[in-house]
Amino acid sequence: MNKNNIVARLKQLDTPAVSDALDRLELPGRVTHLRRLTTGQSIAGQVLTVKLGTDKALSGPPRHLCTSAVEAANPGDILVIEQRSGIEAAGWGGILSNGAKVKEIAGIICDGPVRDVDESRDLDFPAFAERAVPTTARGRIVEEAFNEPVAVGDATVTPGDYVLANGSGVCFLVADRAGEILEVAEMI
Repeated sequence: MNKNNIVARLKQLDTPAVSDALDRLELPGRVTHLRRLTTGQSIAGQVLTVKLGTDKALSGPPRHLCTSAVEAANPGDILVIEQRSGIEAAGWGGILSNGAKVKEIAGIICDGPVRDVDESRDLDFPAFAERAVPTTARGRIVEEAFNEPVAVGDATVTPGDYVLANGSGVCFLVADRAGEILEVAEMI
């Protein structure tokens, strides 16, 4: 099953149906602690991942967080960010929302705080996160990994997985079982 078909089918569903399918198949993937902060839109798409943390010993020149993911993304992709550093600093902000909007990224999901939610709302750019904070990440957290598995809630999210997010929550679909999950969710 191709990516476009999976995403089109996913867009016809809601997270409660997908959550029920995950339950029926005894699969993880539902995340309940994140909320929609910027728009009323639901988002569905394939995942690129970013892991943020405090390992400042990483080699290479410093980059603005998440720019590798924005540059690599295809239209319709969704960036999933792990920001579990314990530091109250945003894992996403307005500059990134502007770049993501230009790249036609469908939205972001951040397990941690984000900032500039008014700017993202003005751009009509969907951002799902734990909460909003005004604090910059500069000098506090760094990008530790790009397009490697990340943790969001109790779910492990791998690049190429799929996600559906709306006002009821966030559900991740493991790529190699997406078709099966969709079939069950569509029956529900």
